[in-house]
Amino acid sequence: MDNKYVYLNHLNVARNFIEEGNKLKGLKFYKKAYSFDFGKNDIELLLDMALIYHEFKQYNFAKEKYEEVLKLDPLEERAFYGLGTLYDDNKKYNVAKVYYKKAIELNENYDKAYFFLANIYDGEGDKDTAIKLYKKTLEINKNDLWANANLSCIYEEKEDYKNAKIYIDNALKIDKNNFRILFNAGVVYKNLGYDEKAIDFYRKSILKNQEFPYSYLNLGVIYREREEYLTAIEIITEGIQNNLDTAFLYYNRGCLYSLIKEKEYALKDVLKSIELDDFFIEYMKKDEELDSIRDLEKYKLLFD
Repeated sequence: MDNKYVYLNHLNVARNFIEEGNKLKGLKFYKKAYSFDFGKNDIELLLDMALIYHEFKQYNFAKEKYEEVLKLDPLEERAFYGLGTLYDDNKKYNVAKVYYKKAIELNENYDKAYFFLANIYDGEGDKDTAIKLYKKTLEINKNDLWANANLSCIYEEKEDYKNAKIYIDNALKIDKNNFRILFNAGVVYKNLGYDEKAIDFYRKSILKNQEFPYSYLNLGVIYREREEYLTAIEIITEGIQNNLDTAFLYYNRGCLYSLIKEKEYALKDVLKSIELDDFFIEYMKKDEELDSIRDLEKYKLLFD
């Protein structure tokens, strides 16, 4: 009885630390609880320990705990799912798929297993399988933010903007303040021809996260297409101020300066983009938007 009391006390202290956000101390007391026979046979404790080890990137310890769970209960789907996430994080996707599928076999309503299995197929380019799995995730949990968002992205890649809009609108209903969701909404609405809505989404995305350079880029592109070059330059400049090492922002601003015949500024930005990423050396040779600076001596020296 004394041992059981001490064990439960360690367990309670550990979980209190976890709730407070102190996972390191929580793990310390989980280990104390685990030192008792009660702990070695407590599946919930073993799963909790595995999750923390995983979060701390101590993958071998996490794997060990999941395997201990399966020795106690060979049909514990959460352990198979957990092993899947370990292999997933270590880019061993074929092995991860086996474990996710086993979790689904044991629990056909395991939405997270469907979701991460969909992620793998999505990354491998098997978009049709990914769509089926994301939709299965949503059958189980229609409020899964990223299943909606990822489905929208796949349909956008397929240029099926009608379906892309359906799923990004669902994502916005779930979380209208996430900068990536707002950005993705901008992409979809722009492709549907709703430029003003797209502008609104990109501006909101920037307000939520000033360090995401693609929102500035895409917003700037809309104004460049309208030939409102000064507005586009202002937007890209703001993006550069908040993302100093982003080569494509310098390059795009250089193109904008070139279009308004601010040649020195254009060349300066293009050179900065090359300094940050030499990919732009070859790209700039063919870019018609840079025609106005090709007569500059500094430009010619680049290719002598």
